[in-house]
Amino acid sequence: MRKPLHSALLAAFVLAGFVASPVFAADNHKPAAAEASASSDFHLPPLPADAHVTQSATLDGKTLKYTVTVGSLPVRDDKGKITGEVVFTAYTMAGNDRPVTFALNGGPGASSVYLNLGAIGPKKVAFGAEGDSPSERPTLHDNPGTWLGFTDLVFIDPIGTGYSRALVDDKEATKQFYSTDVDIKYLSRIMYDWLVKNGRMDSSKYYVGESYGGFRGPRITEYMQTQLGVAMSGVTLISPYLDPGAWSDDTVSPLPWMTTLPSIAAAHLEREGKLSAEAMAPIIAYTRGEYASTLMKGRADPAATTAMIQKVTELTGLDPVFVKRSGGRIETQAYLREVYRAEGKLGSRYDSNVTAWDPFPYAPRQQTGDPILNGIIAPTTSAMVHFVTQTVGWKAQGRYNALSYEVNRLWHEDDDAREGSVSQLREAVANDPKLRVLIAHGWDDLSCPFMVSVLAVDQMPAMGDPSRVQVKEYPGGHMFYARADSQAALTADVKKLYGVK
Repeated sequence: MRKPLHSALLAAFVLAGFVASPVFAADNHKPAAAEASASSDFHLPPLPADAHVTQSATLDGKTLKYTVTVGSLPVRDDKGKITGEVVFTAYTMAGNDRPVTFALNGGPGASSVYLNLGAIGPKKVAFGAEGDSPSERPTLHDNPGTWLGFTDLVFIDPIGTGYSRALVDDKEATKQFYSTDVDIKYLSRIMYDWLVKNGRMDSSKYYVGESYGGFRGPRITEYMQTQLGVAMSGVTLISPYLDPGAWSDDTVSPLPWMTTLPSIAAAHLEREGKLSAEAMAPIIAYTRGEYASTLMKGRADPAATTAMIQKVTELTGLDPVFVKRSGGRIETQAYLREVYRAEGKLGSRYDSNVTAWDPFPYAPRQQTGDPILNGIIAPTTSAMVHFVTQTVGWKAQGRYNALSYEVNRLWHEDDDAREGSVSQLREAVANDPKLRVLIAHGWDDLSCPFMVSVLAVDQMPAMGDPSRVQVKEYPGGHMFYARADSQAALTADVKKLYGVK
Protein backbone atom coordinates (compact mmCIF):
# COMPACT_ATOMS: atom_id res chain seq x y z
CA MET A 1 0.00 0.00 0.00
CA ARG A 2 2.71 2.43 0.95
CA LYS A 3 4.66 3.56 -2.09
CA PRO A 4 7.67 5.78 -2.76
CA LEU A 5 6.60 9.36 -3.20
CA HIS A 6 8.33 9.83 -6.54
CA SER A 7 6.98 6.67 -8.18
CA ALA A 8 3.48 7.31 -6.87
CA LEU A 9 3.38 10.70 -8.58
CA LEU A 10 4.93 10.07 -11.98
CA ALA A 11 1.87 10.97 -14.04
CA ALA A 12 0.17 13.64 -15.98
CA PHE A 13 -1.05 14.49 -14.33
CA VAL A 14 0.16 12.09 -10.80
CA LEU A 15 10.52 14.70 -4.92
CA ALA A 16 15.96 17.47 -0.49
CA GLY A 17 17.88 18.75 2.09
CA PHE A 18 18.13 22.53 2.36
CA VAL A 19 20.03 24.14 -0.48
CA ALA A 20 20.30 27.70 -1.70
CA SER A 21 17.44 28.51 -4.02
CA PRO A 22 18.02 29.74 -7.57
CA VAL A 23 17.75 33.45 -8.28
CA PHE A 24 16.12 34.64 -11.47
CA ALA A 25 16.00 37.63 -13.75
CA ALA A 26 13.33 38.67 -16.22
CA ASP A 27 15.59 39.68 -19.07
CA ASN A 28 15.82 39.10 -22.80
CA HIS A 29 16.44 35.46 -23.55
CA LYS A 30 19.03 35.76 -26.33
CA PRO A 31 21.88 36.94 -24.08
CA ALA A 32 20.88 34.32 -21.53
CA ALA A 33 21.20 31.51 -24.03
CA ALA A 34 24.52 32.80 -25.29
CA GLU A 35 25.89 33.12 -21.75
CA ALA A 36 24.68 29.65 -20.82
CA SER A 37 26.27 28.13 -23.90
CA ALA A 38 29.58 29.78 -23.12
CA SER A 39 29.64 28.99 -19.41
CA SER A 40 28.39 25.40 -19.28
CA ASP A 41 30.05 22.14 -20.22
CA PHE A 42 27.26 21.20 -22.57
CA HIS A 43 27.57 23.86 -25.28
CA LEU A 44 23.92 23.48 -26.15
CA PRO A 45 22.63 25.56 -29.04
CA PRO A 46 20.57 28.49 -27.82
CA LEU A 47 16.84 28.21 -27.66
CA PRO A 48 14.97 30.24 -30.30
CA ALA A 49 13.58 33.68 -29.61
CA ASP A 50 9.92 33.78 -28.56
CA ALA A 51 7.57 32.88 -31.41
CA HIS A 52 3.97 33.99 -31.88
CA VAL A 53 1.01 32.92 -33.98
CA THR A 54 -2.62 34.07 -34.09
CA GLN A 55 -5.31 31.41 -33.91
CA SER A 56 -9.02 31.09 -33.29
CA ALA A 57 -11.37 28.61 -31.67
CA THR A 58 -15.13 28.31 -31.49
CA LEU A 59 -16.62 28.15 -28.00
CA ASP A 60 -20.35 28.15 -27.28
CA GLY A 61 -21.01 29.53 -30.76
CA LYS A 62 -18.53 32.38 -30.32
CA THR A 63 -15.16 32.80 -31.99
CA LEU A 64 -12.18 33.34 -29.72
CA LYS A 65 -9.24 35.06 -31.40
CA TYR A 66 -6.03 34.64 -29.45
CA THR A 67 -2.26 34.80 -29.68
CA VAL A 68 -0.08 31.79 -28.92
CA THR A 69 3.44 32.53 -27.66
CA VAL A 70 6.07 29.87 -27.13
CA GLY A 71 9.20 31.16 -25.46
CA SER A 72 11.56 30.79 -22.54
CA LEU A 73 12.81 32.49 -19.41
CA PRO A 74 16.26 32.04 -17.83
CA VAL A 75 16.98 30.70 -14.38
CA ARG A 76 19.99 32.11 -12.53
CA ASP A 77 21.78 30.78 -9.47
CA ASP A 78 22.70 32.95 -6.49
CA LYS A 79 25.83 34.14 -8.31
CA GLY A 80 23.92 35.32 -11.36
CA LYS A 81 24.97 32.45 -13.61
CA ILE A 82 22.29 31.08 -15.90
CA THR A 83 21.74 27.45 -14.93
CA GLY A 84 18.48 26.62 -16.66
CA GLU A 85 15.91 27.67 -19.25
CA VAL A 86 12.17 27.31 -18.67
CA VAL A 87 9.90 27.09 -21.71
CA PHE A 88 6.30 28.30 -21.57
CA THR A 89 3.29 28.28 -23.87
CA ALA A 90 0.98 31.26 -23.39
CA TYR A 91 -2.48 31.90 -24.83
CA THR A 92 -3.59 35.52 -24.57
CA MET A 93 -6.50 37.58 -25.85
CA ALA A 94 -7.01 41.29 -26.25
CA GLY A 95 -8.18 43.17 -23.18
CA ASN A 96 -6.31 44.72 -20.27
CA ASP A 97 -8.63 43.42 -17.56
CA ARG A 98 -8.31 39.70 -18.29
CA PRO A 99 -7.05 37.43 -15.51
CA VAL A 100 -3.95 35.30 -16.11
CA THR A 101 -3.76 31.67 -15.00
CA PHE A 102 -0.51 29.75 -14.57
CA ALA A 103 -0.70 25.99 -15.15
CA LEU A 104 1.61 23.21 -14.00
CA ASN A 105 1.37 19.45 -14.20
CA GLY A 106 3.14 17.08 -11.87
CA GLY A 107 5.29 13.98 -11.83
CA PRO A 108 7.77 15.22 -10.80
CA GLY A 109 8.83 14.97 -14.41
CA ALA A 110 5.64 15.86 -16.28
CA SER A 111 5.39 18.72 -18.73
CA SER A 112 2.28 20.90 -18.85
CA VAL A 113 0.99 19.29 -22.04
CA TYR A 114 -1.69 17.31 -20.20
CA LEU A 115 -3.48 20.37 -18.86
CA ASN A 116 -2.75 22.23 -22.10
CA LEU A 117 -3.95 19.77 -24.75
CA GLY A 118 -6.22 17.72 -22.51
CA ALA A 119 -8.03 19.93 -20.04
CA ILE A 120 -8.05 23.72 -20.37
CA GLY A 121 -6.15 24.94 -23.44
CA PRO A 122 -7.99 26.08 -26.57
CA LYS A 123 -7.04 22.94 -28.50
CA LYS A 124 -7.40 19.31 -27.45
CA VAL A 125 -6.09 15.89 -28.47
CA ALA A 126 -7.70 12.62 -27.42
CA PHE A 127 -5.91 10.66 -24.68
CA GLY A 128 -6.52 9.03 -21.33
CA ALA A 129 -9.94 7.48 -21.95
CA GLU A 130 -10.93 3.85 -22.42
CA GLY A 131 -10.41 2.84 -26.06
CA ASP A 132 -7.93 5.61 -26.95
CA SER A 133 -5.04 4.31 -29.05
CA PRO A 134 -1.54 5.84 -28.98
CA SER A 135 -1.15 5.22 -32.71
CA GLU A 136 -4.19 7.24 -33.72
CA ARG A 137 -3.39 10.43 -35.60
CA PRO A 138 -2.89 13.15 -32.95
CA THR A 139 -5.27 15.68 -34.46
CA LEU A 140 -5.95 18.86 -32.50
CA HIS A 141 -9.49 20.19 -32.36
CA ASP A 142 -11.24 23.02 -30.56
CA ASN A 143 -11.59 22.27 -26.86
CA PRO A 144 -15.14 22.86 -25.59
CA GLY A 145 -13.81 22.92 -22.02
CA THR A 146 -11.14 25.56 -22.51
CA TRP A 147 -10.79 28.29 -19.91
CA LEU A 148 -9.52 30.80 -22.46
CA GLY A 149 -12.95 32.42 -22.66
CA PHE A 150 -12.45 33.92 -19.19
CA THR A 151 -8.70 33.91 -18.53
CA ASP A 152 -5.37 34.06 -20.33
CA LEU A 153 -3.37 30.85 -19.88
CA VAL A 154 0.36 30.31 -19.29
CA PHE A 155 1.54 26.69 -19.30
CA ILE A 156 4.94 26.17 -17.69
CA ASP A 157 7.25 23.22 -18.30
CA PRO A 158 9.56 22.69 -15.30
CA ILE A 159 13.25 22.07 -15.93
CA GLY A 160 13.82 18.70 -17.59
CA THR A 161 10.30 18.54 -19.05
CA GLY A 162 9.01 19.71 -22.42
CA TYR A 163 11.88 21.66 -23.98
CA SER A 164 12.95 23.20 -20.64
CA ARG A 165 16.48 22.27 -19.67
CA ALA A 166 19.18 22.46 -17.05
CA LEU A 167 22.52 23.93 -18.13
CA VAL A 168 24.38 22.18 -15.33
CA ASP A 169 25.27 18.54 -14.67
CA ASP A 170 22.83 16.11 -13.04
CA LYS A 171 24.21 16.54 -9.52
CA GLU A 172 23.94 20.32 -9.68
CA ALA A 173 20.53 20.09 -11.37
CA THR A 174 19.22 18.10 -8.41
CA LYS A 175 20.48 20.80 -6.05
CA GLN A 176 19.00 23.66 -8.05
CA PHE A 177 15.82 22.17 -9.51
CA TYR A 178 14.97 18.62 -8.49
CA SER A 179 13.88 18.87 -4.87
CA THR A 180 10.91 20.26 -2.98
CA ASP A 181 12.00 23.71 -1.81
CA VAL A 182 14.02 24.81 -4.82
CA ASP A 183 11.31 23.57 -7.20
CA ILE A 184 8.74 25.86 -5.55
CA LYS A 185 11.08 28.86 -5.49
CA TYR A 186 12.34 28.81 -9.07
CA LEU A 187 8.88 28.10 -10.52
CA SER A 188 7.36 30.91 -8.45
CA ARG A 189 10.01 33.27 -9.75
CA ILE A 190 9.35 32.16 -13.34
CA MET A 191 5.72 33.21 -12.87
CA TYR A 192 6.87 36.51 -11.40
CA ASP A 193 9.24 37.07 -14.32
CA TRP A 194 6.55 36.29 -16.89
CA LEU A 195 4.25 38.86 -15.27
CA VAL A 196 6.99 41.50 -15.34
CA LYS A 197 8.09 40.71 -18.90
CA ASN A 198 4.51 40.95 -20.19
CA GLY A 199 3.36 43.93 -18.11
CA ARG A 200 0.74 41.87 -16.28
CA MET A 201 1.59 42.50 -12.67
CA ASP A 202 -1.71 44.32 -12.12
CA SER A 203 -3.82 41.48 -13.59
CA SER A 204 -5.82 39.12 -11.40
CA LYS A 205 -3.73 35.99 -10.99
CA TYR A 206 -4.77 32.37 -10.68
CA TYR A 207 -3.07 29.01 -10.44
CA VAL A 208 -4.05 25.54 -11.63
CA GLY A 209 -2.02 22.42 -10.92
CA GLU A 210 -2.59 18.74 -11.54
CA SER A 211 -1.21 15.84 -9.44
CA TYR A 212 2.19 16.96 -8.14
CA GLY A 213 1.22 20.30 -9.65
CA GLY A 214 -1.48 20.17 -6.95
CA PHE A 215 1.20 19.54 -4.34
CA ARG A 216 3.00 22.62 -5.70
CA GLY A 217 -0.12 24.80 -5.70
CA PRO A 218 -0.51 25.72 -2.01
CA ARG A 219 3.25 26.04 -1.58
CA ILE A 220 3.63 28.32 -4.60
CA THR A 221 0.62 30.40 -3.54
CA GLU A 222 1.90 30.90 0.01
CA TYR A 223 5.48 31.58 -1.16
CA MET A 224 4.37 34.16 -3.70
CA GLN A 225 2.07 35.83 -1.15
CA THR A 226 4.71 36.17 1.54
CA GLN A 227 8.04 36.30 -0.34
CA LEU A 228 7.51 37.62 -3.87
CA GLY A 229 4.58 39.94 -3.17
CA VAL A 230 2.24 38.38 -5.72
CA ALA A 231 -1.17 37.15 -4.54
CA MET A 232 -3.38 34.62 -6.29
CA SER A 233 -7.10 35.34 -6.44
CA GLY A 234 -7.96 31.67 -6.85
CA VAL A 235 -6.37 28.24 -6.97
CA THR A 236 -7.64 25.10 -8.70
CA LEU A 237 -6.04 21.80 -7.71
CA ILE A 238 -6.85 18.94 -10.09
CA SER A 239 -6.30 15.44 -8.68
CA PRO A 240 -3.80 16.91 -6.21
CA TYR A 241 -1.30 15.00 -4.10
CA LEU A 242 -1.83 16.97 -0.92
CA ASP A 243 -1.04 14.68 1.99
CA PRO A 244 1.54 11.89 1.60
CA GLY A 245 1.01 11.01 5.26
CA ALA A 246 -2.38 9.54 4.37
CA TRP A 247 -0.58 6.56 2.84
CA SER A 248 1.83 5.94 5.70
CA ASP A 249 1.69 3.30 8.44
CA ASP A 250 -0.72 0.96 6.70
CA THR A 251 -0.13 -1.78 9.29
CA VAL A 252 -1.88 0.18 12.05
CA SER A 253 -3.57 3.31 10.71
CA PRO A 254 -6.91 2.91 8.90
CA LEU A 255 -6.20 6.00 6.78
CA PRO A 256 -4.47 4.29 3.83
CA TRP A 257 -7.41 1.93 3.37
CA MET A 258 -9.99 4.64 4.00
CA THR A 259 -8.56 6.77 1.19
CA THR A 260 -8.85 4.09 -1.50
CA LEU A 261 -12.00 2.12 -0.64
CA PRO A 262 -14.42 4.86 -1.83
CA SER A 263 -12.62 5.12 -5.19
CA ILE A 264 -12.75 1.34 -5.68
CA ALA A 265 -16.44 1.39 -4.77
CA ALA A 266 -17.02 4.27 -7.19
CA ALA A 267 -15.44 2.30 -10.03
CA HIS A 268 -17.75 -0.62 -9.24
CA LEU A 269 -20.79 1.66 -9.28
CA GLU A 270 -19.68 3.10 -12.59
CA ARG A 271 -19.36 -0.36 -14.16
CA GLU A 272 -22.94 -0.96 -13.07
CA GLY A 273 -24.12 2.41 -14.40
CA LYS A 274 -25.04 3.62 -10.91
CA LEU A 275 -22.34 6.17 -10.05
CA SER A 276 -23.62 9.45 -8.62
CA ALA A 277 -22.92 11.77 -5.69
CA GLU A 278 -26.06 10.42 -4.02
CA ALA A 279 -24.85 6.82 -4.37
CA MET A 280 -21.41 7.74 -3.03
CA ALA A 281 -22.62 9.61 0.09
CA PRO A 282 -23.41 6.51 2.20
CA ILE A 283 -20.18 4.85 1.07
CA ILE A 284 -18.15 7.83 2.25
CA ALA A 285 -20.08 7.86 5.54
CA TYR A 286 -19.42 4.14 6.04
CA THR A 287 -15.73 4.56 5.23
CA ARG A 288 -15.12 7.30 7.77
CA GLY A 289 -17.33 5.65 10.37
CA GLU A 290 -17.89 1.93 10.79
CA TYR A 291 -15.14 0.85 8.39
CA ALA A 292 -12.49 2.97 10.14
CA SER A 293 -13.55 1.86 13.62
CA THR A 294 -13.58 -1.81 12.62
CA LEU A 295 -10.07 -1.59 11.21
CA MET A 296 -8.90 0.01 14.45
CA LYS A 297 -10.44 -2.82 16.51
CA GLY A 298 -8.51 -5.44 14.58
CA ARG A 299 -8.85 -8.95 15.98
CA ALA A 300 -10.48 -7.63 19.16
CA ASP A 301 -13.90 -7.82 17.48
CA PRO A 302 -14.13 -10.80 15.05
CA ALA A 303 -17.84 -10.29 14.43
CA ALA A 304 -17.27 -6.69 13.31
CA THR A 305 -14.45 -7.83 11.04
CA THR A 306 -16.66 -10.48 9.42
CA ALA A 307 -19.38 -7.88 8.80
CA MET A 308 -16.83 -5.43 7.42
CA ILE A 309 -15.46 -7.98 4.93
CA GLN A 310 -18.99 -8.74 3.75
CA LYS A 311 -19.70 -5.01 3.33
CA VAL A 312 -16.45 -4.38 1.41
CA THR A 313 -17.27 -7.31 -0.88
CA GLU A 314 -20.66 -5.75 -1.58
CA LEU A 315 -19.22 -2.28 -2.21
CA THR A 316 -16.42 -3.40 -4.53
CA GLY A 317 -17.99 -6.33 -6.38
CA LEU A 318 -14.78 -8.29 -5.88
CA ASP A 319 -14.42 -12.01 -5.25
CA PRO A 320 -15.38 -12.69 -1.61
CA VAL A 321 -12.35 -14.94 -1.14
CA PHE A 322 -10.03 -12.17 -2.40
CA VAL A 323 -11.61 -9.65 -0.03
CA LYS A 324 -11.45 -12.05 2.92
CA ARG A 325 -7.81 -12.88 2.31
CA SER A 326 -7.10 -9.14 2.05
CA GLY A 327 -8.75 -8.57 5.42
CA GLY A 328 -11.02 -5.99 3.82
CA ARG A 329 -7.92 -3.90 3.07
CA ILE A 330 -7.79 -3.68 -0.72
CA GLU A 331 -4.25 -2.98 -1.93
CA THR A 332 -4.32 -0.89 -5.08
CA GLN A 333 -2.12 -2.89 -7.46
CA ALA A 334 -3.61 -6.20 -6.33
CA TYR A 335 -7.08 -4.81 -6.98
CA LEU A 336 -6.17 -3.53 -10.45
CA ARG A 337 -5.15 -7.06 -11.49
CA GLU A 338 -7.94 -8.88 -9.66
CA VAL A 339 -10.85 -6.82 -10.96
CA TYR A 340 -10.07 -7.64 -14.62
CA ARG A 341 -8.25 -10.97 -14.17
CA ALA A 342 -10.98 -13.00 -15.89
CA GLU A 343 -10.62 -10.80 -18.98
CA GLY A 344 -6.82 -10.95 -19.03
CA LYS A 345 -6.60 -7.19 -18.53
CA LEU A 346 -5.22 -4.62 -16.10
CA GLY A 347 -6.86 -1.51 -14.70
CA SER A 348 -5.02 1.80 -14.40
CA ARG A 349 -4.30 3.33 -11.01
CA TYR A 350 -5.17 6.69 -12.62
CA ASP A 351 -8.64 5.45 -13.63
CA SER A 352 -9.36 1.88 -12.71
CA ASN A 353 -11.99 1.57 -15.44
CA VAL A 354 -9.42 2.30 -18.15
CA THR A 355 -7.80 -1.01 -19.09
CA ALA A 356 -5.13 -2.65 -21.21
CA TRP A 357 -4.19 -6.26 -21.91
CA ASP A 358 -1.93 -7.86 -19.32
CA PRO A 359 1.06 -9.22 -21.29
CA PHE A 360 2.13 -11.34 -18.28
CA PRO A 361 -1.13 -12.59 -16.74
CA TYR A 362 0.46 -15.52 -14.88
CA ALA A 363 3.23 -13.55 -13.19
CA PRO A 364 2.92 -13.21 -9.40
CA ARG A 365 2.75 -9.44 -9.70
CA GLN A 366 2.22 -6.85 -12.44
CA GLN A 367 5.16 -6.86 -14.85
CA THR A 368 4.20 -4.01 -17.16
CA GLY A 369 3.56 -0.29 -16.91
CA ASP A 370 0.30 1.47 -16.16
CA PRO A 371 -2.31 1.34 -18.96
CA ILE A 372 -2.86 5.11 -18.98
CA LEU A 373 0.80 6.11 -18.61
CA ASN A 374 1.82 3.76 -21.40
CA GLY A 375 -0.84 5.18 -23.68
CA ILE A 376 -0.54 8.96 -23.25
CA ILE A 377 3.09 9.62 -24.18
CA ALA A 378 2.73 9.19 -27.95
CA PRO A 379 -0.39 11.31 -28.63
CA THR A 380 0.63 14.17 -26.34
CA THR A 381 4.23 14.29 -27.52
CA SER A 382 3.39 14.10 -31.22
CA ALA A 383 0.62 16.69 -30.95
CA MET A 384 2.69 19.14 -28.91
CA VAL A 385 5.85 18.86 -31.02
CA HIS A 386 3.89 19.45 -34.23
CA PHE A 387 1.99 22.36 -32.68
CA VAL A 388 5.10 24.08 -31.32
CA THR A 389 7.45 23.52 -34.25
CA GLN A 390 5.05 23.71 -37.20
CA THR A 391 2.02 25.76 -36.13
CA VAL A 392 3.80 28.26 -33.90
CA GLY A 393 7.16 27.96 -35.64
CA TRP A 394 9.32 27.75 -32.49
CA LYS A 395 11.94 25.25 -33.60
CA ALA A 396 14.18 24.18 -30.75
CA GLN A 397 16.77 21.48 -31.12
CA GLY A 398 16.46 18.54 -28.79
CA ARG A 399 13.84 16.15 -27.59
CA TYR A 400 10.47 17.14 -26.13
CA ASN A 401 9.84 15.34 -22.82
CA ALA A 402 6.14 14.98 -22.14
CA LEU A 403 6.95 12.74 -19.18
CA SER A 404 10.56 12.48 -18.03
CA TYR A 405 11.50 9.40 -16.05
CA GLU A 406 15.01 10.87 -15.86
CA VAL A 407 13.80 13.88 -13.85
CA ASN A 408 11.83 11.54 -11.63
CA ARG A 409 14.97 9.41 -11.10
CA LEU A 410 17.09 12.43 -10.18
CA TRP A 411 14.47 13.91 -7.84
CA HIS A 412 15.61 14.16 -4.23
CA GLU A 413 12.91 13.18 -1.76
CA ASP A 414 13.06 14.73 1.69
CA ASP A 415 11.11 15.08 4.93
CA ASP A 416 9.62 18.37 3.73
CA ALA A 417 8.04 16.60 0.79
CA ARG A 418 6.53 13.93 3.03
CA GLU A 419 4.74 16.65 4.99
CA GLY A 420 2.60 17.45 1.95
CA SER A 421 1.01 20.83 1.28
CA VAL A 422 -1.97 20.95 3.63
CA SER A 423 -0.17 23.29 6.02
CA GLN A 424 0.61 25.73 3.20
CA LEU A 425 -2.99 25.48 2.00
CA ARG A 426 -4.20 26.55 5.44
CA GLU A 427 -1.66 29.38 5.61
CA ALA A 428 -2.46 30.71 2.14
CA VAL A 429 -6.19 30.77 2.88
CA ALA A 430 -5.56 32.42 6.26
CA ASN A 431 -3.32 35.07 4.67
CA ASP A 432 -5.95 36.24 2.19
CA PRO A 433 -9.64 36.38 3.18
CA LYS A 434 -10.64 36.59 -0.49
CA LEU A 435 -8.62 33.61 -1.76
CA ARG A 436 -10.80 30.78 -3.03
CA VAL A 437 -9.69 27.20 -3.69
CA LEU A 438 -11.34 24.45 -5.74
CA ILE A 439 -10.00 20.91 -5.26
CA ALA A 440 -11.23 18.68 -8.09
CA HIS A 441 -10.99 14.88 -8.21
CA GLY A 442 -12.18 11.97 -10.30
CA TRP A 443 -14.10 9.34 -8.35
CA ASP A 444 -12.03 6.46 -9.80
CA ASP A 445 -8.54 7.86 -9.18
CA LEU A 446 -6.37 5.56 -7.06
CA SER A 447 -3.14 7.51 -7.55
CA CYS A 448 -4.44 10.60 -5.73
CA PRO A 449 -7.74 9.48 -4.17
CA PHE A 450 -10.41 12.10 -3.55
CA MET A 451 -10.90 10.91 0.02
CA VAL A 452 -7.49 12.31 1.01
CA SER A 453 -8.61 15.82 0.12
CA VAL A 454 -12.03 15.36 1.71
CA LEU A 455 -10.47 14.36 5.03
CA ALA A 456 -7.84 17.11 4.88
CA VAL A 457 -10.31 19.90 4.11
CA ASP A 458 -12.78 18.70 6.74
CA GLN A 459 -10.06 19.19 9.36
CA MET A 460 -9.37 22.79 8.32
CA PRO A 461 -10.78 25.66 10.40
CA ALA A 462 -13.58 27.54 8.64
CA MET A 463 -11.64 30.84 8.54
CA GLY A 464 -14.75 32.86 7.87
CA ASP A 465 -16.55 31.34 4.91
CA PRO A 466 -15.89 27.58 4.80
CA SER A 467 -16.99 27.45 1.14
CA ARG A 468 -13.76 29.26 0.20
CA VAL A 469 -12.15 25.79 0.02
CA GLN A 470 -14.29 23.20 -1.74
CA VAL A 471 -13.74 19.60 -2.84
CA LYS A 472 -15.64 18.46 -5.93
CA GLU A 473 -15.74 14.99 -7.46
CA TYR A 474 -16.54 13.96 -11.02
CA PRO A 475 -16.91 10.67 -12.93
CA GLY A 476 -13.54 9.49 -14.19
CA GLY A 477 -10.07 9.20 -12.76
CA HIS A 478 -6.90 11.21 -12.43
CA MET A 479 -7.56 12.86 -15.80
CA PHE A 480 -11.33 12.93 -15.45
CA TYR A 481 -11.38 15.82 -17.93
CA ALA A 482 -10.85 13.22 -20.67
CA ARG A 483 -14.58 12.61 -20.30
CA ALA A 484 -16.67 15.34 -21.92
CA ASP A 485 -19.36 15.53 -19.22
CA SER A 486 -16.82 15.69 -16.40
CA GLN A 487 -14.81 18.34 -18.21
CA ALA A 488 -17.95 20.43 -18.70
CA ALA A 489 -18.84 20.10 -15.00
CA LEU A 490 -15.31 21.13 -13.99
CA THR A 491 -15.43 24.18 -16.26
CA ALA A 492 -18.77 25.23 -14.77
CA ASP A 493 -17.36 24.97 -11.24
CA VAL A 494 -14.21 26.87 -12.20
CA LYS A 495 -16.26 29.70 -13.70
CA LYS A 496 -17.85 30.19 -10.27
CA LEU A 497 -14.36 30.39 -8.77
CA TYR A 498 -13.46 33.13 -11.26
CA GLY A 499 -16.77 34.92 -10.74
CA VAL A 500 -17.90 34.30 -14.33
CA LYS A 501 -21.65 34.38 -14.89
